[in-house]
Amino acid sequence: MDPFQPGSVEEQVAQLRSRVVRLERLLQAHGLLEKPEPIPQPAQVTPIEPPSIVAPQPRVPAFPARPIEAPRFAQTEPATQRDAQSIESRIGSQWFNRIGILAVLIGMGWFVKLAIDNHWIGPLGRVIIGLVAGGSLIAWSERFRTRGYIAFSYSLKATGSGILYISLWAAFSLYHLVPASVAFAAMIAVTAFNGFLAWVQETELLALYAIAGGLVTPVLVSTGENHEVALFSYLLMLDLAVLVLVALRPWSRLLFGAFVGTVVFVTGWWFEFYSQAQIGRTAFFLACFFLIFAFAPRLVRLNVKPSGSLSKWDHLAIVLLPVANAGLGFLAFYSLFDTATADWSGPWLAVGFAAFYLLLMRLPGGAALHESPGVLSSLHLSAAVVFLTIAIPLKAHGRWLTIGWLVEGAALLWASRRVGSKLLRVLALLCLILGLGAVVSVNPDASTVPFFNQRFGTHLVAIVVFAFVAWLARNAPADDNPPGQLTWPTIAIAAVLLVNALILLAVSWEIHSFWWYRSWRDTALLSDYHMYSHFTYSAFFMAFGAVLLVLGFGRHSALLRWQGLLLLAVAIGKVFLVDISALSQGFRIISFLGLGALLLAVSFVYQRDWLNLRSAGGQSR
Repeated sequence: MDPFQPGSVEEQVAQLRSRVVRLERLLQAHGLLEKPEPIPQPAQVTPIEPPSIVAPQPRVPAFPARPIEAPRFAQTEPATQRDAQSIESRIGSQWFNRIGILAVLIGMGWFVKLAIDNHWIGPLGRVIIGLVAGGSLIAWSERFRTRGYIAFSYSLKATGSGILYISLWAAFSLYHLVPASVAFAAMIAVTAFNGFLAWVQETELLALYAIAGGLVTPVLVSTGENHEVALFSYLLMLDLAVLVLVALRPWSRLLFGAFVGTVVFVTGWWFEFYSQAQIGRTAFFLACFFLIFAFAPRLVRLNVKPSGSLSKWDHLAIVLLPVANAGLGFLAFYSLFDTATADWSGPWLAVGFAAFYLLLMRLPGGAALHESPGVLSSLHLSAAVVFLTIAIPLKAHGRWLTIGWLVEGAALLWASRRVGSKLLRVLALLCLILGLGAVVSVNPDASTVPFFNQRFGTHLVAIVVFAFVAWLARNAPADDNPPGQLTWPTIAIAAVLLVNALILLAVSWEIHSFWWYRSWRDTALLSDYHMYSHFTYSAFFMAFGAVLLVLGFGRHSALLRWQGLLLLAVAIGKVFLVDISALSQGFRIISFLGLGALLLAVSFVYQRDWLNLRSAGGQSR
């Protein structure tokens, strides 16, 4: 009997199996069912059975696959919604928190005023209530901290500390219950307590509250009198405490609060109370403040991220703070000494600052003093160069100002090649640019003696300096020329161009001065001044162009040859356009004959092709 006859149970089972297989394939094609992983079966020996007859599988039609879509309930939250929740959380947890602190402090202030106006409580009672309320809030905040409400706990501490400061201020200033020294000591105790809590609980926010309270204290206990030693001693202790904290904890932004507060207090005191009688002790305190913030970037404990980068505040601590401290420190000392000894203080002060930053850059790390980061060393080097550059115009004038900048630039460029510092190279070029500008704009008066005078001597120093720069750059190692930067070959070319330009400028000035003074001494030459000077200019241009060509051929230098050709072109234009009308007939003849002979000689040299310039493999450079 055939088991698969129509209508039998076996035929129905086979049809059901085929439908199940078809449904599974459809679900898998639409991504709604994963393919089952094959289950490994243990190897075993099975008896050989006769082959069974398997019902034929019906063909399942293929459906085009559609992209798998995640269920709606599994979609992630939109970015805009997350941003809105972040802003909402920030407003609720931070902004409202700080506004609440301010509101409580204002309310306490109004309560004190209301109590004063209505005579509800005596002065002593008001102060005691404020002290008890402030202390209670600080103690109560610990309960919230232990339960995990850290931010709210710090807010209560800040509010309690503010109430304590207000109460102590009222006891001293409003009610005169305690002298200024007692109120000052009590406020210091509150600040120290907040600093101690910040240290124990390792909380930077509490340390910031402590610094803010410490900076407010001198304002609250101020009597409007000059207490320089007390004020600056207090600021000095506060800055030292901050320095210890940032050396032991990665809280670099505390430095900025202390630095800004110190600058504000020193500036305010200066304009109100400073006099020459206080120069000694003022200089001592300024030196202490300057040294604290000069060494702070080497002492601060940096907060290095897992990626190896530094936080924003750490970058500012080793970049912005040294720059601000150097600039304000120099300005403070210059203002301090300049009125007393203006003749010597400025230049030597700048030299002293330069020497200090050079020593600070070379100071090795050890113990609490960390190794200087690369950017900090570059800043110290830049500060030293800047102060040396400032020292020159503070002392030197006229030609010495020009010579000082030029010599400094050449020395720095030599040092940059020795140590391989790109930053020092840039600073050297800046000094050379300053010196070049001074050569053009700050010149001594002309002399009746040609060439042997101060102006030509200054130009001669500039020529020698840039010739030295060209030699230094030409002989620099080839591996010290990274792409995309100011390379040594570029510096060499610029220096050669400047040497020739300075020679033209210096000699032209001497030609002008020579004929100008002779024409004023001898009135007969006054009408012929332009004729003599123009002829001399033409002769000099042709002679100098010829010299450049000879040097270019002799040294196989295309740069020198092109300069010579350019100068000859200028001489040609001058002879044909100016000398025809400005010179007498005799001078015109000499000019044209000299120019023609020179041009023929140059043409002959180029036609002989001594340097093989026409071939592709010429040795010219």
